[in-house]
Amino acid sequence: MSKIAIRINPADIVAVALQPLAKGTSVSLEAMENAPALTVTLKEDIVPGHKFALRNIKKDEPIIKYGYPIGAASQNIEEGAHVHSHNIHTLLSEKFEYSYNEKAAKTAYENWFKETESLRKNIPTVNVYKRPDGRVGSRNEIWIVPLVGCVNKISETLTAWANGKFLGGEPGPNVEGGLEGVFTWTHPYGCSQMGGDKETTAKILADLVHHPNAGGVLVVSLGCEENNIPYFKEFLGEYDENRVRFMTSQLCDDELEEGKKLITELVDYVKDFKREPAPLSEVVLGMKCGGSDGMSGITANALIGRVCDALTGMGGKVMLTEVPEMFGAEQMLMNRAVNKEVFEKTVDLINNFKDYYTKHDQVCYENPSPGNKAGGITTLEDKSLGCVQKGGKAPVMGVLKYGERIKEKGLSLLEGPGNDIVSTTDLASAGANIILFSTGRGTPLGSPVPTIKIATNHPLAEKKSNWIDFDAARLLDEPSDVVRDSLLQQICDVISGKLMAKNEKNNYREIAIFKDGVTL
Repeated sequence: MSKIAIRINPADIVAVALQPLAKGTSVSLEAMENAPALTVTLKEDIVPGHKFALRNIKKDEPIIKYGYPIGAASQNIEEGAHVHSHNIHTLLSEKFEYSYNEKAAKTAYENWFKETESLRKNIPTVNVYKRPDGRVGSRNEIWIVPLVGCVNKISETLTAWANGKFLGGEPGPNVEGGLEGVFTWTHPYGCSQMGGDKETTAKILADLVHHPNAGGVLVVSLGCEENNIPYFKEFLGEYDENRVRFMTSQLCDDELEEGKKLITELVDYVKDFKREPAPLSEVVLGMKCGGSDGMSGITANALIGRVCDALTGMGGKVMLTEVPEMFGAEQMLMNRAVNKEVFEKTVDLINNFKDYYTKHDQVCYENPSPGNKAGGITTLEDKSLGCVQKGGKAPVMGVLKYGERIKEKGLSLLEGPGNDIVSTTDLASAGANIILFSTGRGTPLGSPVPTIKIATNHPLAEKKSNWIDFDAARLLDEPSDVVRDSLLQQICDVISGKLMAKNEKNNYREIAIFKDGVTL
């Protein structure tokens, strides 16, 4: 790595260390457009991912990073000093007035369209499962969906039996087709819930039943729960009876024998599905970050943003969630709303989530986490500006409520919290065939769909190679287009069954459903 520090935007008054830097080190930063080259002598030791001042900063002066304020100085800061939580405070508040600039949004759209023109002429081909409803699956699995937590263990027992009997205990994707695994999505809900929570549980589970990565689905009910089969079917809507089977455990003499019979019928249904070629633009991509650090917005999220631009430029569908991690950067997204209606939906998305915090007597900016701060992130604005880099330059074409499934081509914003398990479940239930998950601290978490972990730094990629699929710190050493195309190829290989994501290899797959109300 030749660079030891980076200034991200010409307007920035802080730079980020790319490696450990000792007090007294002279750091030279190259010239940028409208920003001359400069050299700064460090007043303190700076660890990778952390910031230092490029000039003297006065108390209450905004701290600019990514070209936007990440807070304001809580005291005078000397040139070369460490800039972090001890000398910055947030500028966020619960309410803010937003504006829509139609001319600026049009220009942003035109620039993105021009920059992605060559990508539309060279759309990669992937091998997928084409479903009768027109969607495609990157996997051909049987999913067991418990309607209530009481039948979790029944579902897990049936899953272990099915993988042992039909796949020799070794589920996994393949390049030809046929059954690739049986998995169950356990959760603690489905009963003792009221109002919105009960409906939310039913919606998310119904979305999973409809997911195109599932060739067949067994829905398992206890029988006396509130989210019983008749209630659940109101949210499920139309379904293929060959693809979806139901079992009410209280009505069976032996629920395990009945479950085995139904799974055997589903195996017979899904075993003949084969992979077929389709353009990469048919695949739905979800984007997520967790365990972020000061490098996230520079490497991994920036790289995912380039992939987002590529896929949306090809005419694909991409989703960005984690609304609390848009706070402080939301105007950037609003500036790219394709029209006034989408802008207003984005404003509602942000304000409704702020209202959710205040309704529970919590401040909306109680973020980042201790791990984020240790990695160099100082305020929620700092975190958010790095997080939204995943959206690249793509215009915002749609806004989805929690539990809705994606329809619009292009980039959509999906309502959901920052919590890793809840937000990855949110993306999967909305229709993502694959998720790109950036991390600077490392996490083993997986979702119901292949979840590609992208490290922000070399040490993490090397130390946790059993978790990490791709090292985005390559951006610091290689041309960005080369690194983007390398990640795109890996995405194509995972989608086509040539490669397993690490979460699949480790069988790290789980779901969590958003909860807002009381438990009876």
